Amino acid sequence: MRKFWPFSFYFLYYAALAMFMPFIVLFYQSVPFNGPQIALLTGVPPLITMFAAPFWTSVADSSGRHRLVMSLGIGIAAICTLLLQYLNLFAAVFLTISISYFFFSPVPSLSDSATMAMLGKDRAMYGRVRLGGTIGWGLFALIAGMLVDNYGLKITFWGFAFFMLINLGVAQKLTYDDSSSHGSMSTSGIRYYLVNRRWQLFLFSAFLGGLGASSVASFLAPYMAEMGANKTTIGLAITIATITELPVFFFGNRLIKRFTSQGLFFIALVLMGIRSILYSVVSTPTGVLAVQVLGGTIFPAMWLAGVAYADEHAPAGLKSTAQGLFGAMSFGFGAAVGGFLGGLLLGSVGGRGMYMVFGLIILGGLALIEVLKRVLPIEEIPEAA
Repeated sequence: MRKFWPFSFYFLYYAALAMFMPFIVLFYQSVPFNGPQIALLTGVPPLITMFAAPFWTSVADSSGRHRLVMSLGIGIAAICTLLLQYLNLFAAVFLTISISYFFFSPVPSLSDSATMAMLGKDRAMYGRVRLGGTIGWGLFALIAGMLVDNYGLKITFWGFAFFMLINLGVAQKLTYDDSSSHGSMSTSGIRYYLVNRRWQLFLFSAFLGGLGASSVASFLAPYMAEMGANKTTIGLAITIATITELPVFFFGNRLIKRFTSQGLFFIALVLMGIRSILYSVVSTPTGVLAVQVLGGTIFPAMWLAGVAYADEHAPAGLKSTAQGLFGAMSFGFGAAVGGFLGGLLLGSVGGRGMYMVFGLIILGGLALIEVLKRVLPIEEIPEAA
C-alpha cells in the first residue's frame, strides 16, 4: 500500500485540477470582470503560494501535524470553490480565491513529502507514483471539456469539490517522516534553508524552472494563436505535452540513477532554456508541435529531480519544509514573475521575442549558478536537532 495511496492521491488531486483550472478564466470573463481584475485574480495567487506554502509546511514539520494541515487545505479549498460559483462581486471573488490559495498551497508539497517518506528506500520510484497525477489530468481534462459543453461552467466547481472531498479521505492514509523533532531545528526551518548556500543556489534554480514552466502554461496558447493556430491545434499541443510526460515519470528512477537528482535537475533546466529559444525560432504552429515533443519531457524531469533533491538535502525533520520552499520558488515566485514579465513582453515584443528573452534569462541564470558553485563554499547537511 506504500504506492497505492499516494498514487490515488495524485490521481484525484490532478483530476480535480483538470476539472477546474482550465476554465477559471472563462468563469472570470463570464461574471464579467475586466482585464485588470482578471490579471489580479490570476497574478496574486502565485504570490500567496510563495509565502503560504513554506509557512504551512514549516508549521507541519515543527508541530508534527502534517495530516491536519493537509486536511485543512483540502477542505477549505473545496468549500471556497463551491462558494465561488455564487459570487459576482470582484472583492468577494478575490477574497475567496485568496483564502483558498492560502490554505491549499501546501497540499502538493505535503503530498510529495509523504510519498517520499512512504517509499522509504524506494524513493527513486517517486516518478511512477506521481504518474497517477498525469493520468488523472489527461483523462479528466478531456471529460471536463465535454461536461462544460453540455452543462455549463458551474459543473467544474462541483467536479473539483467532488474529487477533493474524496481525496480528503485518501489523505488520511498518507504518512510522513516520523523523525521530526519538534525542536529548535524545526521552528527555525525556513531560516535554515534561506541562509544555507546549497539551498540558496537550488532555490534560485527552482525559480528559473518556474519561470520557464509558467511561460508555457500561460502564454503558449496566445503565442500559437498569434501564429494563426486554431483551437484544435492548440489543444493538440497540450495533448502532446501530456503524453510525453508519461515515459519520463515511469522511468524517472532510472533517470535519477543515471544522472543523479542534481544532474537531472540541471539538464532539465538547460533544456527548458533551449525550448524557449526554439519556440522563438519556429514560425509556424507545426513547428511548435515539433518542439512540444521535446518540451513535454522537460517539466516531469525537472519536478522529479527537484523533489528528489529537496528530499536528499533536507535535514531530518525538515522534509516537508524543503518541499514547500521548492514549490514556493517554482510555482510561487517563478510563476508570478513569469506571468508579469510574460504579459509585458507579449504585448511589447510579441510571442517570439518573449520566448527568446525567457530562454536567455534561464540559460544566463544557470551559467551564473555554475560560477557561484565554484566560487562559494557549500555547507554540509546537519542532522535534526
